[in-house]
Amino acid sequence: MKCRTCGGKAVVNMRQHKLALCKEHYLDWVPAQTARFIKKYRMFAPQERVLVAVSGGKDSLSLWDILHRLGYQADGLYLGLGIDEGVGYSAESRRLTEQFAAQRGLTLHVVDFPQTYGQNIPNLAALTHRGQGRPCSVCGVAKRHEMNRIARDMGYDVLATGHNLDDEAAVLFANTLAWSQDYLLRQAPVLPGHDGLARKVKPLCRFYEKEMAAYALLSGIEYIYEECPFSVGSTSIYYKELLNQLENTRPGAKLSFYLRFLEARESGMFNLPEDSPPPLFRCPTCGQPTQYEGKCSFCRMMEKTETP
Repeated sequence: MKCRTCGGKAVVNMRQHKLALCKEHYLDWVPAQTARFIKKYRMFAPQERVLVAVSGGKDSLSLWDILHRLGYQADGLYLGLGIDEGVGYSAESRRLTEQFAAQRGLTLHVVDFPQTYGQNIPNLAALTHRGQGRPCSVCGVAKRHEMNRIARDMGYDVLATGHNLDDEAAVLFANTLAWSQDYLLRQAPVLPGHDGLARKVKPLCRFYEKEMAAYALLSGIEYIYEECPFSVGSTSIYYKELLNQLENTRPGAKLSFYLRFLEARESGMFNLPEDSPPPLFRCPTCGQPTQYEGKCSFCRMMEKTETP
């Protein structure tokens, strides 16, 4: 198969786009598409400071690499959660993230959660009896709190995450099955910031996971291949597998599913209250914004670990 641009040998064939590219032009195509998505969804301007949440995986490191190539003021944030089940997951992901930043001369902020708060995520889940043996809900609360805290305290304009199309389609599928309107309302390439909440963006939301894996491989980005050990058997992976079966027989199905949802969202199908977001309260302990009066979810969770 030949490259659509130069006629040379193609190394990536994207059936969903009816597009094949050689290495050189694929590594040009991905950043160009990313820049187009940033502009289309009005994610951030060139002069704004971007904080990229990096995990050591292919998506977040590729996103940081792309934003750096595009000339954005992008720094990284790594959250060490103390997830070292069997394979030393957190230690290895941190090593690869620090190596990536050092090789490119980029600024990386590291938050060691166990060192800062005295508990790793698995222990915190056990102490608070959340997650029923799977600490994902605790992990989500902790990551959202810390990402917003660092973005706010260090004066970043926007927080960028490496969610790809497969991630977004799986979440959309789950929320559509349950018709979880509150979650559907909040799913978008951009979540505006307000009342102390950082603006959150997903520049990779229209790239397939395979496309980002190809970008990382062709760019020579070394990343952690293992998934979080607690993600094994998760519902999100099950939904991804179902969508992959659909994609295999109907190339482009995932992208169409996601884009049609965004179009419906823009058309007002969900009656979005974007012009008047709900007012937020201020947590009296950490100062973070919260939906309810009193302490935020994170501080209430941490309070349960304190010995009487």
